[in-house]
Amino acid sequence: MKDLEIVFENRPGALAEMGEALAKADVNVEGGGVWSCEGSTKSTAHFLFEDGEAARKALEAAGLRVVAERDVVTLRLRQGEPGQLGRLARHMADAGVNIQVQYSDHYNQLILVVDQLVKGRAIAQAWMRDR
Repeated sequence: MKDLEIVFENRPGALAEMGEALAKADVNVEGGGVWSCEGSTKSTAHFLFEDGEAARKALEAAGLRVVAERDVVTLRLRQGEPGQLGRLARHMADAGVNIQVQYSDHYNQLILVVDQLVKGRAIAQAWMRDR
């Protein structure tokens, strides 16, 4: 799975254009979201794709700006148990791993973009094993 970071105009229809470009290329979004800051003319999106290359090509062909394509850490937290995210984030921080992006996919899995993928994946695997 790949996380694509996409920057586009903060205006009505921008997200529709992104979705239409992906549909035209038969590329499915697996999770993600869009954020904008107050007063900003740009929005930043992070979306998850099974085929990052196909998604990138479709988006760029539609004139959208893909600024990064990254591998992700995927794991499942125990839904309904308070403190899960904080404990996991503390494990990452204590290991010196910075969580740059966090969201969920369509299967209620936690998706993380981290600055140290190998370490982040090892922590996630230990988390899943020990829970």
